[in-house]
Amino acid sequence: MVKAAGVWMLLFTLAFPGSVTEACPVKKHAMTHPARTVHQTSIQTARLTSETPESTHSSGQEIDQSGLRHLHPFAHDVVLIDVGHGGIDGGTSYGDILEKDINLAISRRLFMLLRKEGYHAVLNRDADYALSDDNRWHRSSSRHRRDLSQRKQLSSEIPTKLVVSIHVNWGKNSSKRGGIVLHQSEGRSTLLADTIQEQLNLVYRNNNGIMIGKPYYLLNQTQVPAVIVETGFLSNMEDRNLLTSRNGQMQIAEAIADGIIGYLTAL
Repeated sequence: MVKAAGVWMLLFTLAFPGSVTEACPVKKHAMTHPARTVHQTSIQTARLTSETPESTHSSGQEIDQSGLRHLHPFAHDVVLIDVGHGGIDGGTSYGDILEKDINLAISRRLFMLLRKEGYHAVLNRDADYALSDDNRWHRSSSRHRRDLSQRKQLSSEIPTKLVVSIHVNWGKNSSKRGGIVLHQSEGRSTLLADTIQEQLNLVYRNNNGIMIGKPYYLLNQTQVPAVIVETGFLSNMEDRNLLTSRNGQMQIAEAIADGIIGYLTAL
């Protein structure tokens, strides 16, 4: 009887996944901590063994969510915007300028632009906190590994069309500038990266090319088309001015949005 009760409780949890909702542009706080609610189920259903943060694949097992898609409150496949870093993990920095804050500002603008154009979009964080704090299911003592696996897992638990991860770059040579898009060794990801890169090059007035992101966990582990957008170099003064101004952040967000829309239109 105890086991039966546990099964019914699990089914109830899956059928009514709490307050996880699709983000809406008219509700400022509609996506507050979506991953925290989604992964309450994962605590019971998924136990992954320790993973490296780079290119190795998971040696554990994950629950097949394909049969449970109809239980989620998402009527359409979404564009999942992965907001890089957060909380204790500030990312790269220049003085008191932190990457995590720039990532969030650009991602919020990108989300609003996509929603305005009628595309279904979701932010995996809309405030300054670490996604590793949500992860209670990955058995690893490494906060970094829990953060990465949390980001990847969300794309397999909600119907996701593509993943765009927003970051800021840094270079030892301060003359390096402009956006750079990293992609998977896969045709759709390459096309997505190329369309975003073209738009970023217009903003920065340069001719940067896309790159395969071989060592990146998110690109290697995510099953849908995914890219990492390095929105500019914090180490370059011109880029830094663009990355830290409201107008510059909007230009970058518009370029990424135009690239995403161009990709979806071409499919």
